[in-house]
This record gives sequence, structure tokens and C-alpha cells, in this order.
Amino acid sequence: MMGMTGWMKKGLVFGLFTIGAVLSAHSQDWALQRLNDSPRHHEWVALESGGRALHVFVTYPETAEKAHAVIVIHENRGLTDWVRSLADRLAEAGYIAVAPDLLSGKGPGGGKTSDFANDDAARNAIYELDGAQVLDDLDACADYAKSLDACDGTISVAGFCWGGGQSFRFAAHRSDLKLACVFYGTPVESDEEAESIQCPVYGFYGGNDARVNATIPATVERMKSHGKTYQPVTYEGAGHAFMRRGEEPGVTDANKDARDAAWKRWLGLLNDAAR
Repeated sequence: MMGMTGWMKKGLVFGLFTIGAVLSAHSQDWALQRLNDSPRHHEWVALESGGRALHVFVTYPETAEKAHAVIVIHENRGLTDWVRSLADRLAEAGYIAVAPDLLSGKGPGGGKTSDFANDDAARNAIYELDGAQVLDDLDACADYAKSLDACDGTISVAGFCWGGGQSFRFAAHRSDLKLACVFYGTPVESDEEAESIQCPVYGFYGGNDARVNATIPATVERMKSHGKTYQPVTYEGAGHAFMRRGEEPGVTDANKDARDAAWKRWLGLLNDAAR
């Protein structure tokens, strides 16, 4: 572990790791290659949360200006190489990306996502996580992001699949978010949570994802009844997880088109939020 100069305020930072410290046992080679070829600065940071080290992957844009920070919440597979590659794409677009491994401490031997034998093992562990601890972890990431000298003091959140649902929950929990982007995730389920949301929420859904899409009409009504902004967009022909599947080898046209359109929309929303 490479120590940092001094401690960050509130004792959040334990240490700093290089990008090459750990490679996932179930990595996505195409995403990993993109990471390895990236010219941008990446680092692993360990934040204190819940009495253990929360491992966080951070990417920085190449810019002379302070930047908006995005908290990136991974799928139910954990912090995979694709999620880290997506964080790098955000940095390429001019944003700081802070992507926590919410399975920190839950892997074999107290490890993280990369220590699980396969995606199924990581997925099983995801659904054993304590909801309050997940929010504490995200708070630690948000506080850390805002403390960065390179950050302009503004933050947003985006999540995918399981992480999409967590991004909705975090919007109900955290009042200083500029926006929340929910990629094919389920919504908050109570009026109390909806009432607590202070930022606009934008949904991104695949047309061939009936399980998640069945929640949209009631969510529209709930958010509207509380005077909240919720704008869902459905990409016809795309399936669940189209943001990842739209980049994988052998991608279908529908998933690629949905991924490209959703990416363009997301960057437009971030650009507006960062003004």
C-alpha cells in the first residue's frame, strides 16, 4: 500500500493503490484492454466505512478546470472491469468518476469483487448486503469526491441494474446530488422515500425488460404526486444491461443503438448539471 500525504478530513482515506494492484479473476478482457490503453489517471483508494476498508476506483479527466464528480454504482456482478472502463469513459468526457466496490470485505478472505470465483458468487453476495451499509458506503464516496481538489464541489450518481436501484435509493437519502441516473434499476417503493428526493431522476430502460419496466408507470405517478422530476426513456428492442451488452463482443444492433443513445443522453444531462 502506498501511503498518502496526511489524512483526509474525517479520516476517510486509508490508503492508495495503483491500478495494476488487482486483476479480476472473472475479468472482461475487452474492457480490461481499454483500461490498460487509457492515458488517463486511475487510482484505487481505500475509504473507511463500517469499520472496514471500502475499495474505490477513481478516474480523473485530463482538464485544467475543476470537474463534476459522478458516483458510479456497479451491477449485481460487483465492480467489474466493464464498470471501471465505464468510469474511464466518464473521465474521457471530462468528469471525475468514483466507483466503489460495494463487495469490499465480503469476498473470500475478506476480499472484494476480484476475489470471488465467478459472477454467480459475487451476485449471491450482493443480495446479502445490508441496505443501510450500502448508503453509508455511498456517503463515504460522495464526501470523498467533494473533498478532492480536482472536484468543483458538485456530485451526481448513476447506477446499473442492482446499482440502478441503489442510485434511486441514494437520491432519496442524499440531498446534495445534482441528478440521479437510473439504468434499468427498480425504484424507491414508499411515498416517504419519494418525498425525500431533492434532485431530478432520469431513467434509462430497455424495451425488452418487462420485469423492470413494469415498475415505471407507478413510479411516474408516485414521483408526480410528490412534485418530483422523473423522466424515464425506454429504448425499444434493447434488453436488460444494454449499457454493458452494447459494448460486448457480438453485440446486437438494438443493444448497441440503445447504449449509444443512452450515453449521449447521459452526457447531455451531466453537461447541464455541471454548468
